Amino acid sequence: MEWAGLVRLDANTLVTLGNLGSKPTLVALLGLAVTVVLIARKVKGAILIGILIAALAGMALGIVNYPGAVVSLPPSIGPTAFQLDLVGALKQNLITVIFIFFFLDLFDTVGSLIGIAKQADLMKEGKLPRAGRALLADAVGTVGSALVGNTTMVSYIESAAGVAVGGRTGLAALVTAGLFLVAMFFSPVVQMISGGFAVHDFITVEGQQVAHTFTLYPVTSPALIVVGSLMIRSVRDIEWDDFTEAFPAFLTVVVMPLTFSITDGIAFGFISYALLKLVTGRAREAHWLIYVFAALFVARYTVPGLH
Repeated sequence: MEWAGLVRLDANTLVTLGNLGSKPTLVALLGLAVTVVLIARKVKGAILIGILIAALAGMALGIVNYPGAVVSLPPSIGPTAFQLDLVGALKQNLITVIFIFFFLDLFDTVGSLIGIAKQADLMKEGKLPRAGRALLADAVGTVGSALVGNTTMVSYIESAAGVAVGGRTGLAALVTAGLFLVAMFFSPVVQMISGGFAVHDFITVEGQQVAHTFTLYPVTSPALIVVGSLMIRSVRDIEWDDFTEAFPAFLTVVVMPLTFSITDGIAFGFISYALLKLVTGRAREAHWLIYVFAALFVARYTVPGLH
């Protein structure tokens, strides 16, 4: 909703309603309306159609610009491939930083996998079958992308968009991977559709008007809003009548968007879950690893240099 311009920064209330009359927000609202109507009418490819409509509307309004080319060669990875310095990292005492990155990557991945698996009805008795293989694939991608100097490649929550239109098997993942390879040669189009649009506005801080630039993504944000609505149905499985289950779940759901971090949401959920189970004499209901990770999360937030 932030990327669509539906909500925006406010110095007094943190967030507030955005400018619904601005061109980027109108484009996002159009894309959102088209997508939800098509999904409600069970039209296949509704999310892709919504993105296309929003892109065309954005071009008509001048907020999506044609880059002048459709195809281009991907940039060389020569300057970044295998340019890592493990010895230097150890000499500079970066173990703490490495641990934090591992922590963030692990729980970001776990959160994404569980959320997507729930939507795809792949969970069996509260567990994800072959979770070890999924985590191994994520780890291989993480290490491989880092070795070539690319942004860390991890499991991504946007996979829920594919699940929403029927993707359930590894074949869907392979097709997606193949399309990513093809997209490397169509980067101008990809950047045109997914690129941000800068909006210059003013916010009031202690009675003073302060210039601020908001970056909006009017073409792709509607798809993410729709995916969020599809994934929220998983909360029906939470035991809301049990406070030791409900409150940690509430914290997890609320903290994630407010901190813009899946990891922080999981951390608050783990800590509160472990605490409530202990103080109510129901410690055995939680796996011992819950308490280990809860303690590690507490250390991350309280020990200087770990956060």
